[in-house]
Amino acid sequence: MHSGGGPLTGSEVKWFFLVVGAGLLVSICWDTVDGLIKRFYGRDWPTVSAVIDIVSVALIEDEIPSPKADLDGSYYKATLTYTYNRTEQQMGDYSRRFGDKDEAQSWANSYKGETVKVHVDPRDPTRSVLREEDL
Repeated sequence: MHSGGGPLTGSEVKWFFLVVGAGLLVSICWDTVDGLIKRFYGRDWPTVSAVIDIVSVALIEDEIPSPKADLDGSYYKATLTYTYNRTEQQMGDYSRRFGDKDEAQSWANSYKGETVKVHVDPRDPTRSVLREEDL
């Protein structure tokens, strides 16, 4: 964009802020974007049975400081970790956000030991997706 030693033009400044803003937005929303990508590609993959072996809940702190103290972006991330066999034993996980720790823990614990259907990438059996509608 900028090729010389002169001052930046208004257009160059706008492009800079546009690129930085887009990068920030993607990094903030990565969990959502990653989930949408996995669901889109995984929907036509063959399914196998999996068992939810591990459940966990973690507090995820807001990474962007808020100018208002009452706007806290922190949440609880409940994760279901499952295992399945496709040529050999593999693992995958599914996460969901909650505003309340007890609700997250209750939801996660309700799936411990359950058998679910997961979609496995036919070209790479280490990649799998547990879709919300398959819970």
